[in-house]
Amino acid sequence: MTASKIVAAAASSAGGGAGLDVDEVFSTFLYEGSTGTAQTFVNGVDLTEGGLVWGKARNSDKSHWLHDTERGTEKVLRSNADSAEVATSNAGVTSFNNNGFTVGNSNYWNENQTGLDYVSWTFRKAKKFFTIVDNITMPSSGSVVVNHDLGSRPGMILLKCKDDSIPWYVYHQSNGHGKWLGLDSTANVQSYTYVFQYITDTSFSTRTNSPGDYIAYVFAHHDGSDSDYGSGDFGPDSDQDIIKCGSYSGNGSSTGPVVDLGFEPQWLMIKNASSSGPWVMLDNMRGWPVTDDVTYNDHMLWANTSDAEYTTVKRANITPTGFQIRQSNSQVNTNGNTYIYMAIRRGPLAVPEDATKVFAPNYYGTSGYVGYLGAPADMSMLGYLSGNSQNAVVYSRLTPNNKALVTSSTGAEITTNSSWDNMLGVTPVGSTLNTLISWTWKRAPGYFDVVCYTGNYTDGRTVTHNLGVAPEMIWVKLRDTYSAEWMVFHKDLATNHNLILNSTGGSSDYSGRVRTPTATTFTVSNDTSVNRQSPLTYIAYLFATVAGVSKVGSYTGSGATKTIDCGFSSGARFVLIKRADASNEWYIFDTVRGITTTSNDGVLRLNSNQAQYTEAGWVGYDMIQPDNSGFKLTSDSQLNANTGTYIFYAIA
Repeated sequence: MTASKIVAAAASSAGGGAGLDVDEVFSTFLYEGSTGTAQTFVNGVDLTEGGLVWGKARNSDKSHWLHDTERGTEKVLRSNADSAEVATSNAGVTSFNNNGFTVGNSNYWNENQTGLDYVSWTFRKAKKFFTIVDNITMPSSGSVVVNHDLGSRPGMILLKCKDDSIPWYVYHQSNGHGKWLGLDSTANVQSYTYVFQYITDTSFSTRTNSPGDYIAYVFAHHDGSDSDYGSGDFGPDSDQDIIKCGSYSGNGSSTGPVVDLGFEPQWLMIKNASSSGPWVMLDNMRGWPVTDDVTYNDHMLWANTSDAEYTTVKRANITPTGFQIRQSNSQVNTNGNTYIYMAIRRGPLAVPEDATKVFAPNYYGTSGYVGYLGAPADMSMLGYLSGNSQNAVVYSRLTPNNKALVTSSTGAEITTNSSWDNMLGVTPVGSTLNTLISWTWKRAPGYFDVVCYTGNYTDGRTVTHNLGVAPEMIWVKLRDTYSAEWMVFHKDLATNHNLILNSTGGSSDYSGRVRTPTATTFTVSNDTSVNRQSPLTYIAYLFATVAGVSKVGSYTGSGATKTIDCGFSSGARFVLIKRADASNEWYIFDTVRGITTTSNDGVLRLNSNQAQYTEAGWVGYDMIQPDNSGFKLTSDSQLNANTGTYIFYAIA
């Protein structure tokens, strides 16, 4: 750069990334506007370390807004416009907090208007994830060298002039040096020899010929096979990848390209680099269901427009290891076109240590939510205390918002009223909610996982999962319009034996319809219940033991009082028991309805649509009792017949 003017722009330090969890550096947070009232949102991201909050009104034609810690509070940029920074008063992000952010009581820039629903994406500054470089002085000619502290070679850079109407310049590693895209534009990739040159793990060189004061948002790219980028340093062992900036080639088919990220994404942005097209933005909080039914679509925004959320198309499906494009469309899949993307991994990465963070039993009315967990949830099961043909109903974040399966039925998914569109759990809607009990799970390594897959009619087919350990219990159910049992694998059943969740029957040799789980896969046969040919779709729920949190186990009945030690310290809040060697019910207990030393056990059965037991002989029947180590069995013959074999699942 002998003919260039070189100016070094200093970046404020990005905090260490090693050992951090995804949830500590990134958040998708949904909220409702409230004009005239400042609102503080707790998303678990420490913005005193520095970072960016990017948001958008979902149900209105309002601009995107970007606030960051380097420019300070009450200053906004728009991704969908080339306009300069705007200063606000008591509007926008008014405080960057150690666990989230605050929006002001004024609605100057549409961050907090009554009647509007919002999404915010928070990126915390952290080594090998994200950093910000502010106060980059761009000359009218010549290049500048911009120093950054990302700690690795950037995968994507968003560059914007703050004091003039200059387009956003976007670098993406798949496009290469001397190439740029406009974040506020639909245009294909552009060439300019001097833009985004010499990209290293400490600096980059760039030139725009438009003088002014610029800011750069710098994102990492993890690729252990490429020495220029290397692996991520996240998770408890500081060895996990959490962000990818890559590309794929479109094939023009509804069976689109499969992109292997090496992880399941929670957030994705895609842009056609070969031709005109918007910046497509998807995330699993607003709605990104795994389905090929065009009736249930992705909730999509575009970074380059102020358009409201678009929900009438299907763009992509999440997979356990990445995503698959599911539409022939110029925005994501024109044959032969190159598409660039940035994807962020779903968290958490650590095995849970506190069961209350990953499971909750609730009656309707607790904090206003049936499936109240106090955090985003991934699966919820509803039981009707008074009985119902839809008993019990299982919802999942991975499936369409109003679709559920019934544990007592062999039928396909039913249509109900529910919403995963909140930050506290899941909210069913209806007139009989006061008769409901809910059990709500959050996915976490070693504890619980959910997988959706499409059948291929191959015996011995392996299904990839993200549990991180071999699942000890697996439920599998066909989602489509065929009659099929709920097949259950349990580690303590005989080889090739399964149980049926919708049946009282004991364990039987089903030729291993669900079998041989490992830390990354489980195996299914080609039976209709678990793996008929495409396009039939399936869902699997995977459970495992975490010390002090959950226990998957078995016991032999004695006919006398018996303690089941689960390794807990304050007893079980949830217990599921099934006799495996003879016909019997799937009994479910929880502390909300009562696991007590008195005769007050509430008895529901997953295989039955009948009400909680109230008939003669069952009123106040005492089947299990509390014990700090887990739970205690009475001499009841249903759960503790002498020499009977039982399987169970308990949560602390």
